[in-house]
Amino acid sequence: MLKSVLQLDPRDNVLVALTPLIPGAVVHFGQPPASASCAVAQNIPAKHKMALVDLKPGDLIRMYGMVVGEVVEAIPSGGLLSTRNVRHRADAYSAMRHPVTFALPDASTWSERTFMGYHRADGQVGTRNYWLVLPLVFCENRNVERMREALEEELGYGSTQNSYRQHVRQLVRGRKSEGSLDPTLAAKDAARMGHPNGVREEQVFPNLDGIRFLTHQGGCGGTRQDAQALCGLLAGYIHHPNVAGATVLSLGCQHAQASILMDELGARDPEMRKPVLVFDQQRSGRETALMSAALDQTFAALEEANRAERAPVSLSALTVGLKCGGSDGFSGISANPAIGYLSDLLVGVGGRTLLSEFPELHGVEQELINRCATDELAQRFYDLMQAYSARAKAVHSGFEMNPSPGNIEDGLITDAIKSAGAARKGGMSPIEDVLDFPQYATKAGLNLLCTPGNDVECVTAQAGSGANLVLFTTGLGTPTGNPVAPVVKISTNSTLAERMGDIIDFDAGGIITGEMTIAECAEKLLDLCIEVASGERLTKAELLGQNDFIPWKRGVSL
Repeated sequence: MLKSVLQLDPRDNVLVALTPLIPGAVVHFGQPPASASCAVAQNIPAKHKMALVDLKPGDLIRMYGMVVGEVVEAIPSGGLLSTRNVRHRADAYSAMRHPVTFALPDASTWSERTFMGYHRADGQVGTRNYWLVLPLVFCENRNVERMREALEEELGYGSTQNSYRQHVRQLVRGRKSEGSLDPTLAAKDAARMGHPNGVREEQVFPNLDGIRFLTHQGGCGGTRQDAQALCGLLAGYIHHPNVAGATVLSLGCQHAQASILMDELGARDPEMRKPVLVFDQQRSGRETALMSAALDQTFAALEEANRAERAPVSLSALTVGLKCGGSDGFSGISANPAIGYLSDLLVGVGGRTLLSEFPELHGVEQELINRCATDELAQRFYDLMQAYSARAKAVHSGFEMNPSPGNIEDGLITDAIKSAGAARKGGMSPIEDVLDFPQYATKAGLNLLCTPGNDVECVTAQAGSGANLVLFTTGLGTPTGNPVAPVVKISTNSTLAERMGDIIDFDAGGIITGEMTIAECAEKLLDLCIEVASGERLTKAELLGQNDFIPWKRGVSL
């Protein structure tokens, strides 16, 4: 049965509206014998918050049992919380941890489950088998694009052909014939691409899922630290379990030298067990010499990469990024707790998960510090949060400016409210490691990874730290994908899943309507993840060719 409101913690002095509330209605909340009721005083849109008691300026707002805001204008009992009467406020925190333990879900039923993955020589297991082509500096972006144009269609990876070209072609021809369109035009155009649906029927390398071409705007002109971080990120992508090897284009004189990249690769795999082909344009001379050598050697390497085959492996081989974007007032109630429960299940069978977006952990720092496995990890997380906050303040900004207009419109009116819900993605497992960007994840269990909240920068970083699958919750809708890691998009509400079904892979809205529990949702989602990891199912982002890649430059990105 659909409830109208939800109190997330008995200590909370606000309710979350699950449906629109009108003045005069009486809502009921809590569980017997502590159940209670409250009269609605103002219109409360779904996903927004309603005061349980009269609140005066200076009073603290509590959700999830923690401080998430401060009252600046009086709010009557049953009244609406908004940016007009509430401002950001969060609990203080210290590096001193107060160890806590939580009851974790029983993962025993998943201990024997497997997925079909690509076993790498270094012991990692991929969910996809890709070859990378990437530049060390933006000067080589054009050459990377030329390689893409030369390789993708000829090798049969044209499934993400831009179908809108046909649409524009029809518009142009229709204009020339004053609206008279050839009824067989679409079929003829598709046939020109080799298949009735515009997809080539044969791939030259059937065991290679694709070639991914990464471009970026870095590598020179910034700080040496930027170049080092970029090389570390690119090394993470080359070392990634979903990647068989890489072709690297270098100009030659840039800050991001090939030697730095190879040092970063060596730090991740001292035995350097993956093929990495490096081509320097300034040493090659003419562009044709560079490109011919790169294409010849890459083609030979693709022959070898095509030998890989999937084989069964335990779920412990999964490294899963946990991400939310385009969040709404239901994110912390449905989809985020669901992937948090899934995270606990994976940790329970020996897997690895990555909780990131440090600006969206502001307000829950002490809770996470208390869950750190050691004092050293607690101090490391504290230091990273303090340094990040200081960088934001240095440019007259701050974590409190993180919520977007869309977040606010859908009920996330302070950063602390947003963070309290975002942190649910990490479940309740102990924190086994704390990583700074662009470090690679190596420890089983829940890891904290310092990244911005920015969707693409965060997912880019998670993949660079080894995530071979990303779970991405959204309440408003976002198409974000990644070149090497499948991104599973999970809607927080069923309305979104219906409206934007072309980008949503899984609907967690049943938690809101009461049709399923968080545990039931998480288990269904884990079944889907196994299908995706095994290559039995492509994500919507993969089908759309949504290969977003934006390296974080360690500036102030919230």
